[in-house]
Amino acid sequence: MRILIVEDEPNLLRQLKAGLEGAGYAVDTATDGEDGHYLGTTETYDAVILDLGLPEVDGLTVLDRWRREGRTMPVLVLTARDSWSDKVAGLDAGADDYLAKPFQTEELIARLRALIRRAAGKATSELSAGGVRLDTRSGRVSLDGEPVKLTAQEFKLLSYLMHHKGKVISRTELIEHIYDQDFDRDSNTIEVFITRIRKKLGSDLISTTRGLGYSLNDAD
Repeated sequence: MRILIVEDEPNLLRQLKAGLEGAGYAVDTATDGEDGHYLGTTETYDAVILDLGLPEVDGLTVLDRWRREGRTMPVLVLTARDSWSDKVAGLDAGADDYLAKPFQTEELIARLRALIRRAAGKATSELSAGGVRLDTRSGRVSLDGEPVKLTAQEFKLLSYLMHHKGKVISRTELIEHIYDQDFDRDSNTIEVFITRIRKKLGSDLISTTRGLGYSLNDAD
């Protein structure tokens, strides 16, 4: 999953980026509202963490612009102003959740997981397809009840496909959502990871639609 953080406090930005990358997310960052709005408009994200008190353009304005432009990614608003009016303003502008500073990174990551699940229509942290189970909270994967060890990138790819089970996902979309902005998009690593996942979890788990992409078979 690919996340955008728009935050102007350098220490907090580093802390959030490290925490999210440690949890398996691909992370892009912006330090002001103008750059944040541009990235959120031109790139594809599974969720955004947006500070309200930003230089150049404030967070509420950025969020309002995204929603008016039809951008529907989940947005978690951060604010140092722990008042009900700021929370209401953020939610009314199109935020999906909020956290007041200071907060624990673990809580932010849990809220982020929940936002991404809800956006994909999933009710719990455990995703399934056939005999495969993937727990987004613990990072565990099993096949017919037996644990299966995946690499970090294999887990990211499988998780994205499981969040969009039954849909054909293009190679470009997979790259956009499991890697950060600087990744070489001409790389053939997606094909390599698909092959490895099939070897570990079964050749019929992921289907290839020639010329279109990959889909996770939705038979449970």
